[in-house]
Amino acid sequence: MARSAVPSGSRVRRQLPASPWLFAAPGLVVIAAFILWPFVSTVVNSFTDRRTLIPGHFVGLANFRELLHDDMFWIALRNSALYVVGVVPALVVLPLLLALLVEKNLPGIAFFRSAFYTPVVASIVVVGLIWVWLLDQRGLVNSLLGMLGAGPFGFLSDQWLLLVSAMTVTVWKGLGYYMIIYLAALANVPRELHEAAAVDGAGPVRRFLTVTVPALRSTMVLVAALASVAAFKVFSEVYLMAGPSGGPAGEDTTLIMLVQRTGTGLSGRVGYASAISLVVFVITVVLMLLVLRADRKDES
Repeated sequence: MARSAVPSGSRVRRQLPASPWLFAAPGLVVIAAFILWPFVSTVVNSFTDRRTLIPGHFVGLANFRELLHDDMFWIALRNSALYVVGVVPALVVLPLLLALLVEKNLPGIAFFRSAFYTPVVASIVVVGLIWVWLLDQRGLVNSLLGMLGAGPFGFLSDQWLLLVSAMTVTVWKGLGYYMIIYLAALANVPRELHEAAAVDGAGPVRRFLTVTVPALRSTMVLVAALASVAAFKVFSEVYLMAGPSGGPAGEDTTLIMLVQRTGTGLSGRVGYASAISLVVFVITVVLMLLVLRADRKDES
């Protein structure tokens, strides 16, 4: 008599069709509660005149028509767009150069890798306060410039200098994060390509342009997409350096600051703030699609 393939005493349990969903349920609940529901609620509220303590009524496209005539919205949109233009190129190029530097196995390089990554794990509030102290009218930067016979400069009071100062903080804090992404990508670049280019007489700059950059193109697109979305939704850096009012006469207000200012408080216009949030969402999606389309066009 043939023996069964199943060991004695063991039982084969049939997997229930719902078993995978039971494992995924905790994550799905978190996503539904903190991502899907707030998004749907924002979309619904954008078509109402809801306030903080008042449910509100359906008003159609009234909030979006008001946006077209709101000067502060256009100022915030301009500042957010300028932030993308000023920050993204720096966060695409500088972390790559930094990764090339720390990739080499030099004595003490581990210390510099940790030092470059420290701003990433530091609290944005702490980082913002440090830079406020440095760039204050009587701060360290103006003191050094005064010793050289220049300044003082209104890094925190001039409209454009304040915006550039906030961009500098964003770039400084993001260098280490994107450096790690580039380091992971550089590890996958074949050394044979560099060796072949060196044999052909290519110098370090030429090897960088003809070997490294083409090999990292997809990574650079990823960095550009991530940096674009983060820069367009900037809040903390400008808020900490410009204050809740958004700088002199609110001229440094960004879109997320406008959402926070408009939709909070006992008399906050939740419906109008939701309309601004929806516009920010659409623009960030368009930004990512443009970056991805440009990458596909280059590949073709």
